[in-house]
Amino acid sequence: MPPNSTLIAKGDRLDTSESNFGQLRRSDDVRGDPAALRTRFEEDGYLFIPGFLDRADVAAVRRDIIGKLAEKGLLDAAHPLDDAVKKEGADLRFLSDPRLAVEFMTSIAKGSPALQRLLYSGRIIRFFEDYFGEGIRHFDFTWVRTMGPGFGTDSHCDIVYMGRGSSRLCTVWVPYGDLSYEVGGLMILEGSHRQQERLRNYLSRDVDLYCENRPEAQRIKSGEIPWKWGGVLSTNPHTLRAHLGGRWLTTEYRMGDMLVFGMKTIHASLDNQTRRFRFSTDTRYQPASEPIDGRWIGENPVGHGLAAKRAMVC
Repeated sequence: MPPNSTLIAKGDRLDTSESNFGQLRRSDDVRGDPAALRTRFEEDGYLFIPGFLDRADVAAVRRDIIGKLAEKGLLDAAHPLDDAVKKEGADLRFLSDPRLAVEFMTSIAKGSPALQRLLYSGRIIRFFEDYFGEGIRHFDFTWVRTMGPGFGTDSHCDIVYMGRGSSRLCTVWVPYGDLSYEVGGLMILEGSHRQQERLRNYLSRDVDLYCENRPEAQRIKSGEIPWKWGGVLSTNPHTLRAHLGGRWLTTEYRMGDMLVFGMKTIHASLDNQTRRFRFSTDTRYQPASEPIDGRWIGENPVGHGLAAKRAMVC
């Protein structure tokens, strides 16, 4: 159990008993061995590599993100800028609006040369070239997360958002700051990548498919609503863990850490119990020889917009 810490997920205290909670398994011991990394990934459904990235490079991206929040008047001037403390009364509702959130993420990603260098050149690219044993492609869209105080991310698998391409697509999660348990970070449900039979109905879905013979079809086609179903597997990490088994795995992340996981690995995040923002990015990489999900490719990817929608009869 984490000493002197209370872990909160979706507003409730996380059960940190030995049978329900654990630390992420480190893979820095096999960092330079692609075959061993592939074996570890098959075993765990993820690779946690502490200190993989240069701290100074990550800190440069953090400064760019903080600068964007400061421009929007979201930070408390009574605290050092680098602490990224939310201003009392700052309105973060725009981060819950899909269109506005995408615009904000895009403005940060495209406005930060440091972010582009860190995520799309150098160590990460070489890592995946070695891991896949061939040239690689990455999505052109960058998910930049600026999580203020409150609930973390619901439990889900990434395949329901980006499953129209390679089955070997990997997510890379990078924290931009040292994250205590109270600030929170990403959690992996142990062994969940081996639950494909039990989760087959969920894993076969696509958030951008909709039923053209259902009442909401016209609202989706008009853009009034982004989708009927948002891809969440469960809003309750406690009952999900009890149902599927395994333990929730996480750690207190440090700048420079990298977490890689597959499309069928269940993950969520702890709540942010502080006034400090939690910054991270999600990026995706795959073998260049395999099909890629067109929703996330190009100068201005369509993402989950109207061009991504596919109608079906239900």
